[in-house]
Amino acid sequence: MKQTLQIGGRECLLYNEGEKPKALLVQTLGAQERGSIDNEVAMIREAIDVPFVMAASAIGDWEVELTPWHDPAISKRQAVGEHAGETLRFITDELIPSLHQEYGELPIVLGGYSLGGLFSLWSGSESDCFTAIAAMSPSVWIAGWQDYARQHPVKTHYVYLSLGDREEHTRNKAIAQVGNNIRWEHEHLKQTLGSDNTTLEWNTGNHFVDGARRTAKGFAWCINKIVNRK
Repeated sequence: MKQTLQIGGRECLLYNEGEKPKALLVQTLGAQERGSIDNEVAMIREAIDVPFVMAASAIGDWEVELTPWHDPAISKRQAVGEHAGETLRFITDELIPSLHQEYGELPIVLGGYSLGGLFSLWSGSESDCFTAIAAMSPSVWIAGWQDYARQHPVKTHYVYLSLGDREEHTRNKAIAQVGNNIRWEHEHLKQTLGSDNTTLEWNTGNHFVDGARRTAKGFAWCINKIVNRK
């Protein structure tokens, strides 16, 4: 069942996939993902026989609302890097309480693609609201990522990472760091969470290939971890 709701002044697409859900999925939804979100939710449902609820929160300005700090390589606009905290507060203070009121105190998986993936990783260090983080092709090439991650351990139990095997092969020197940084992040998370509680999956292709499928795989992995944890 799919609904369109207004929560805290933001549009949210809500998918209730089965009775007695076991997890609440939260995704940042950019304009480029609107055409594929239905298919993505269907792929999650096909991948795992576990009921869940997906809340996809609309993002108006992708760079402004999701970038955790300023990096000219992402955007020269001054506002970029100043408003991710507002997005996180909406999720933790308005969206999640609304979901818990409706469905109970279920575990939360926060996930996203590209800058949405970076935002999700960052949020997992800023807030303890999340049981799992799904970061697909996250923009961990942002300047200063490794320093931030060292100083801010994740507060979540599970982290899924993925990247396309062609993403680091680019002439853009900043973006070309994504491969090294995600390998470093995976090793860092293995030390922090344990090797069984994080994974790095490599997909075929560049950044713009099969985003919905990659995102569905990440959410499915997180749900599996949650329902099978001891």
